[in-house]
Amino acid sequence: MSVKPVVSILTCFYNEARFLDEAIQSVLNQEFQDWELLLIDDGSTDNSTTIAKRYAAEYPEKIIYKDHPGHINKGLSASRNCALKIASGEFIALLDADDMWFPNYLTHQFEIMRRYDVAMICEASEYWYNWEYPEMINSVIPIGTKEDRVCTPPELMIDLYPLGKGAAPCPCAIIMNKFKLKKHGGFNEAFSVYEDQAFLSKFYLNENIYISSSCHNRYRQREGSIVSNSFLNGKYHDERSRFLKFLKQYVKTHQIESLTISRLINRALFPYNHPFLFSILDAVSSNTKKLYMKILSKIVMI
Repeated sequence: MSVKPVVSILTCFYNEARFLDEAIQSVLNQEFQDWELLLIDDGSTDNSTTIAKRYAAEYPEKIIYKDHPGHINKGLSASRNCALKIASGEFIALLDADDMWFPNYLTHQFEIMRRYDVAMICEASEYWYNWEYPEMINSVIPIGTKEDRVCTPPELMIDLYPLGKGAAPCPCAIIMNKFKLKKHGGFNEAFSVYEDQAFLSKFYLNENIYISSSCHNRYRQREGSIVSNSFLNGKYHDERSRFLKFLKQYVKTHQIESLTISRLINRALFPYNHPFLFSILDAVSSNTKKLYMKILSKIVMI
């Protein structure tokens, strides 16, 4: 390995003893070996701390273990920012502790990176069900836009979730330029559900991104994830509303001139800003709803 690795892999974990070993092994098995793995312990109380420290001791030149002062829990984005401060690679890759890569993941991504001048590369993901339920069939979900090309801003902001209908990239399918990530403020610690969309939106609005149709990663589907918990505890829509307001302010502050994006944000905010009107629209037929929405679009620009 060179003095400074090409890529710093950020794996942040909180009580992930069931899965952490498999994630780390998938990094060790990479064909492309010019990496460092930063294991950030977000205050775990299970055996995952022991697992991470064991790997760091076994591979001291490749794997670094770190936790927050007092071994406290600060959240995913704070942990990623902790890793970002010590990352020495030119590029940043995300691998959550319950996901995994196939051995050719980094090889494939950096073949693309060498060919194109982009700030980020994203690929499709295999939604991984049969790790727990063998009878279920895994499904490869492509990113919801035209693939195998460079996308210029603000195209992906329009095409992909949370404003568009297309599937957004999974964290384990993203590699980005560290300088660009720092330029856009790193990871936003104000969000727990929308932390990925917060930094992705800044890239969508400002940077060229390559979208690949290939799939060399597995995105584990399970109960207990941040998003599933947010639905269970009733906080998802509070988080979504807060994120959309953040995005609207970001677009305004950075003078991003796009009528389409402004309309999409306003449309997404409509149920939260006008709950009574939304409840009425939700109760009428689809044809009537289209008519009312057309009228409202002239009033509130949705």
